[in-house]
Amino acid sequence: METLEPIVSFTLGGFKIDITPEMVVQWGIIIFIALLCWWTTRNLSIKPSKKQTVVETIYKSLKGLIINNVGEKYLDILPFIGTTAVFIFMMNMVGLIGISPPTKSFSVTVSLGLISFFVVQFYAIKNHGIGSYLKGYAQPVAIMLPINLLERVMFPVSLALRLFGNILAATILVELVYEALGSVAWIAQIGLPIPLHGYFDVFDGVIQVVIFVMLTMINIKIVSEH
Repeated sequence: METLEPIVSFTLGGFKIDITPEMVVQWGIIIFIALLCWWTTRNLSIKPSKKQTVVETIYKSLKGLIINNVGEKYLDILPFIGTTAVFIFMMNMVGLIGISPPTKSFSVTVSLGLISFFVVQFYAIKNHGIGSYLKGYAQPVAIMLPINLLERVMFPVSLALRLFGNILAATILVELVYEALGSVAWIAQIGLPIPLHGYFDVFDGVIQVVIFVMLTMINIKIVSEH
């Protein structure tokens, strides 16, 4: 795996901070999503326009996903689940325009896994209190405490490794195909890799988004009810 050098490095408070290409791409995606949300939610009306229809369709799909999998009482997690799904989806799709997906970096997927982990714990504490939350670690019997702790810790690790491994493998395979085609003739790189991008960038990218948000939703329910 190629190590990407930081674009800019500086020291702040004694700590070295590197601005990496993955960070720049993520900032760009965040800005793009913010502008897209602002544009699509302007001038909303009872009689929806085409863009409002698209937004409402996405909202209803996410709402249905939550209701069908964890129940209607968990609809308050929709903003987090929706934001996470859109953000990861955009990061996975940038490979279609020749940009290296940030999710092929383990540091990025670890950060996403930790965010989901803390949201899961916060949600349980918010709804049941810190006492009930801590008591849940010793359920159904106190001897289960080490296993329950390990289960909680492994959740963000499994999320990070699954997303990282799949996107990295897909990126490497596509790059190998381009290198092989380039050794034959440069024109072979035009058109022939399209099916690969369709599978590894679009299909696999969407599947990884679904898996990530599904596991997060289910874990929110399990920990909260535990």
